[in-house]
Amino acid sequence: MASISRRPRLLILSLGGTITMTATAGGGIAPTLGAAELVSAVPGLAEVAEIEARSPFKVGSSSLTVENILSVAATIEAGFDGDIDGAVVIQGTDTIEETAFILDLLLREPKPVVVVGAMRGPQQPGADGPANLLSAALVAASPAARGLGTLVVLNDEIHAARFIRKGHTSLTSAFVSDNAGPLGLVAEGRVRILTRVAPLDLPPLAIAGGDVPAVALLKIGMGDDGRLIAATPGLGYAGLVIEGAGAGHVPAPVTQIVGEVAARLPVLLASRTLSGPSFERTYAYPGSEIDLLERGALPGGFLPGPKARLLLMLALRAGWDRQAIRAGLAAFG
Repeated sequence: MASISRRPRLLILSLGGTITMTATAGGGIAPTLGAAELVSAVPGLAEVAEIEARSPFKVGSSSLTVENILSVAATIEAGFDGDIDGAVVIQGTDTIEETAFILDLLLREPKPVVVVGAMRGPQQPGADGPANLLSAALVAASPAARGLGTLVVLNDEIHAARFIRKGHTSLTSAFVSDNAGPLGLVAEGRVRILTRVAPLDLPPLAIAGGDVPAVALLKIGMGDDGRLIAATPGLGYAGLVIEGAGAGHVPAPVTQIVGEVAARLPVLLASRTLSGPSFERTYAYPGSEIDLLERGALPGGFLPGPKARLLLMLALRAGWDRQAIRAGLAAFG
C-alpha cells in the first residue's frame, strides 16, 4: 500500500502592522487582530498546510526592535528543530526589509521563511492582506522555496531578503528589488521560482547571545559639516554606517572626521542612492571612496544603509573584529 504523504506544517507568527489593523474610536487604524484571526479570514489557507498560529507582538512595525526579531528567530529555529516545514512572519511593511534581512542572516537552514504584510488595512477597500498571506503560505509550504534564504512576498511577487526594499508609501506594488528583481511569483495558486540566489557565504551568527550594540546610521547631504559623525563615539555607539552621496562619498572637509571616527570604531560606507554598490577603487578626490577607505572606512557593497547597520550590529554582537567584518561585507559586494 502506498504511503500517504504528510501535509506541510507551517508556523505563522503575527507581529502586528497594517494587515492586523482595524479602526479605532478616535480615528485611524491600530493593530488589533492576531495570527489566528488573520488565518481564519483567508479562504483556502487551511488547504495549503497544517497551521500553528501565534501572536508574539501587536505593534506597528516602526516600533519593532532587533531584540524582538531575535526572539522571532529563536521561535522559528525551535519550530524547525521540531516538525515545522516552513514559517511565515506577518508584520507591518515599514520595516519588513529589516526583519527579513535579520532572519536571513540568522536562519541558514533550507526550510522556507517568508515575511509578509499589507499596504491596506482589512477594513479598507481592496485590502491586500488576505491575498498576500495566502501567497506567503503557498511559498512557505513549497519545496521550490527551499534554500533561498528568507523571502518577502507581497503583491504576488517573491523577493530575496538581501535585495528587497519598500519603495513607495502607499501602492500595493510598493516593494522592489532594485539590484536583482523578484525571484519569482505566485500565479494560479502555484509558486513559480524564476531565478535563485546563492547561499550567504558568512560565518554563522548566533541567535542567542549578549546585548545588541548600538550602531548609528547617518545620511550625507550637500554641505554636511560632519558634526554628527564626529559626535558618534561620544554618544555610546559601537559602530557607524554612513550613507554617502553617489558611490559612497562625503564632502572634502568631512574626510578627516571620518578617519578619526574610523580609528575608534567600525565605519561602513553605503550609498544613499539605494541601487548599485558603494565603490572601492574609482574616485580618488578628497571625500571619495578611495580617500575614505584609506582612512579606515569599510565598503558596504550592495547593502543599503539600514541593512549594513543590521549586519554590523549582529557582527559586533558576535565579536567579529575589523577583518571579519570586512570579509562579511564582501559577501554583499
